[in-house]
Amino acid sequence: MKIEQIYTGCLAQGAYYIESNGEVAIIDPLRETQQYVDKATSENAKIKYIFETHFHADFVSGHVDLAKKTGALIVFGPGAETNYKAHIAKDNEIFKLGNISIKVLHTPGHTLESSTYLLIDEEGKDYAIFSGDTLFLGDVGRPDLAIKSDLTKEDLAAMLYDSLRNKIMPLADDVIVYPAHGAGSACGKNLSKETVGLLGEQKQTNYALRADMSKEEFVKEVLEGIPPPPQYFAKNAMMNKSGYETFDNVLKKGNIVLSPEEFEDIANEQHALVLDVRSQSEYAKAHIPNSIFIGLEGGFAPWVGALITDIKQPILLVTPENKEKETVTRLSRVGYDNTLGYLKGGLDAWKDAGKDIETLESIPAENFAERAKEHDLNILDVRKNGEYQSMHLEVNGVKNFPLDFINENMNQIDKNKTYHIHCAGGYRSVIAASILKARGFNNIINIEGGFDRLKMTNLPISNFVCPSTLK
Repeated sequence: MKIEQIYTGCLAQGAYYIESNGEVAIIDPLRETQQYVDKATSENAKIKYIFETHFHADFVSGHVDLAKKTGALIVFGPGAETNYKAHIAKDNEIFKLGNISIKVLHTPGHTLESSTYLLIDEEGKDYAIFSGDTLFLGDVGRPDLAIKSDLTKEDLAAMLYDSLRNKIMPLADDVIVYPAHGAGSACGKNLSKETVGLLGEQKQTNYALRADMSKEEFVKEVLEGIPPPPQYFAKNAMMNKSGYETFDNVLKKGNIVLSPEEFEDIANEQHALVLDVRSQSEYAKAHIPNSIFIGLEGGFAPWVGALITDIKQPILLVTPENKEKETVTRLSRVGYDNTLGYLKGGLDAWKDAGKDIETLESIPAENFAERAKEHDLNILDVRKNGEYQSMHLEVNGVKNFPLDFINENMNQIDKNKTYHIHCAGGYRSVIAASILKARGFNNIINIEGGFDRLKMTNLPISNFVCPSTLK
């Protein structure tokens, strides 16, 4: 028996490759599926099953493509309805895989069809659970993402309480927990950085598994502090339920070389968004007017999903050299399949063609500190509300303006004013600055190094408040 976790940091997502006696199961595969086919081929094994723990909202799964390529059976838990061929399992149904078995435990709560897969080893011992978004390390799945459900989030949270206590917690302490996500995912609020653990440890440390916890307490604590889901979640969940264009076609369409003239023509004719995925420092030095920055080096795909509201938006790319295919791939993971090509030669070719460029004014935190002592400034802190409440600048003119909600909150600021903008380290502030500039806010100044550097100046800072105490 072989179990391999294939973890993708950008999505904080774990897919799983399980092999026994030449038969393979893939759990929650990524959009690009050739990696699983190649791995099985190299081990002289055949992919037999594709198990989906639920209709994922935070990424587009590769289950449909992988089934077409391999003939493997897609398996969902009870109650799932799809627009493609799939086996809808019964609760406690068992699937044989080589010398091991995989048992379906229906664990509704995160969504109605959510299921945990219990791996039973060659000796018949409960060995591991693949818990999807039902149970994370340190947390449980948020119960507000079900597709078109008449149930309230309180109803689903109550279901999740029962699922955990009736299906998961009775299992032995030495059962390994393989969750679908780790820290950084928006599918929970307190996820651990660890991506594999033991069930016994979770029984001792996970707030949601307290033995003396009533259902009412569970519902209250699980729902407390959950932010609104990113706008792309419902769209990804529907793609996972209904099907989607094959990844190979998406890659072929998006991985097209464009000259500066072709690039500009398509941008104008198709009303395409120009997405610049280089580093924030490169973007600040020079970029195409009205282009949006979301760098590959940060949480690229989730920020694309949160900020580009039209999932079918035509997109043109400005990328680092040899990062074109990777960029199209990572966009497709969250359902942005309408990439139309990339700028050959990057920004150097654009400048050589005599095209206009813009810059983003950026100043070191130390220089900003001197300005702030001498003048009243308008300051946008684009970190999350919890980060801001935990610690922030205590000078006149500071406003918490979270990047997550920039599209909704833009009417709260004035295009005629100058804003100094910062995040924690510099990535999110440049994203925010690019969006504001594209919307006509021309007087934006980025603070390099963000709050991490601002704390090292002599500007007044609020007293630290532990994030865990914030409600």
